[in-house]
Order: sequence, then structure tokens, then C-alpha cells
Amino acid sequence: MLFDHCAQCQRCCNVEAGYPPLEITLTATEQKKLGSVCIENECEHLGPSGCTMGKSKPFGCNLYPLSYNPNNKSFYFDTDCPLMDDYLLGLSNIKSDASAHLHKVKQDIARLEKTDPAFLQLNHQVDVEYFDLKRITAAHFRPKQNKKNSNI
Repeated sequence: MLFDHCAQCQRCCNVEAGYPPLEITLTATEQKKLGSVCIENECEHLGPSGCTMGKSKPFGCNLYPLSYNPNNKSFYFDTDCPLMDDYLLGLSNIKSDASAHLHKVKQDIARLEKTDPAFLQLNHQVDVEYFDLKRITAAHFRPKQNKKNSNI
């Protein structure tokens, strides 16, 4: 499983010494429930096996290692995430963990574009300021066709 590595790596849940704290962007609903989530050194919700928040995990955390720009409707990837290459390769297989993750966040983004567009703007702004982002191109999203079943 692609994201099994996350529980071991935990890079996204830690802030390196010398860097400013990372205030996790929360949707309006998440703010009411959680108040705030700020990572000064290590996220307070980080356990030995990863995030302890379960289904209450903020959307911004679920979106990671991606960032979504609502202005041009494009996705970006945090280049510091060690899963970047595997994630991008996985996007070419519709049955991969990466494709499943992308499908789920696209559904959530479609909902948030209607219910909380300000969150999407702020989340991407914070991501741009905090992460080293690389745009995911259309070529990454094209599933590879099985040559046997291709009508080309």
C-alpha cells in the first residue's frame, strides 16, 4: 500500500527546527469541531502508527501530499514528500492507491467549491508559502491502456 510508508516517514507531521509553525488550514466545519491544529515541532495528533484523528482528520491533511489551486483547478505535489515518484507513477493506473486518493479528494473538493471556497483559496495559499510545490501535468493523469484491449 502506497500510504503505509506515511506512518513510518511522518515528515508531513513534523516541522524542522528553524522553520515557522504550520497552521493547518481548516474548513469552517473543522474549525467549529477542532478550533485549530498547529504543528510547532510535531503534530500533537501524531501517534506511533500515524495520525490518531481517524475520520476527524482535517481535509488539508487528507489532501497531502497534494495541493489544489482553485484558481486554475490544478493539482500540485509537495516535492519534499518521499512518495512523490511512486504517487505520480500510480496515477497512470486507475486501480492504484494514488488514483483512489485523487478520486476521493476530487469529490471532497467539488463539495468544498460549493460550501467553503474560501477554505480552498486559503489552503492553497498556505501550501504555496510552506511547501515546495510542483504542478502535476495532464500526462500524469492518463491511465495506461492495456495493449491487448486497445483499439488503436
